[in-house]
Amino acid sequence: MKSVVLISANSEWRAVKELLTPAEVTVTLPGETFNVTLGAQNVTLFHGGWGKISAAATTQFVIDHFRPDLIVNLGTCGGFAGRIERGTVILVTKTTVYDILEQMSDPDEAIAKYSTELDLSWLADDGPRTIDHGRSSIVRGPIVSADRDLRPADIPMLVEKYGAVAADWESGAIAWVAKKNGVRCLILRGVTDLVSAEGGEAYGNIELFHENTKTVMKTLLEQLSGWLAK
Repeated sequence: MKSVVLISANSEWRAVKELLTPAEVTVTLPGETFNVTLGAQNVTLFHGGWGKISAAATTQFVIDHFRPDLIVNLGTCGGFAGRIERGTVILVTKTTVYDILEQMSDPDEAIAKYSTELDLSWLADDGPRTIDHGRSSIVRGPIVSADRDLRPADIPMLVEKYGAVAADWESGAIAWVAKKNGVRCLILRGVTDLVSAEGGEAYGNIELFHENTKTVMKTLLEQLSGWLAK
């Protein structure tokens, strides 16, 4: 099975390069890429860039040029305080792009157009559980995406309408493009920071995000060979 791992945010990519110390990095039109062996799997890692535009363009580029059997997106997300714990890994079952504002026709129909159910029936179970520091917390569930950080005022709506516990910038675009092309997609996002009615832990404190990103990406890379073995 040929797998390509997409890494979106710049901070995530820096962490991955530090952890894996690739011998050779190639620069392509969308971003950097390198190959590694994880367990028994040869894997191509690709920097997709932050936001929906970069994520969609890079996903299509990877599909056209690498012809993968599986696209994996590893990354971070902001969690809703009181609904999920920092450090939890989300095995994404559905993505919804929620920052679409349709005022001429049915807004729910517009949102549904860019919502994607991920087929995870090929996974034997919820995936690997144990990493260096013990049993990790992995939950299945939906995630919402937008080209903006979470606004505290939006959280009650996102919970009620989409059942979400976390949000990111890219998952919705990656899942949608992969499904359009008939390519399997696995999205794993780790919670780096929490957002509540009082605001976000990392808002105005980007160093907290960078530091927690290193921890999250280390966890995800340690688990990756276990996921690919399934």
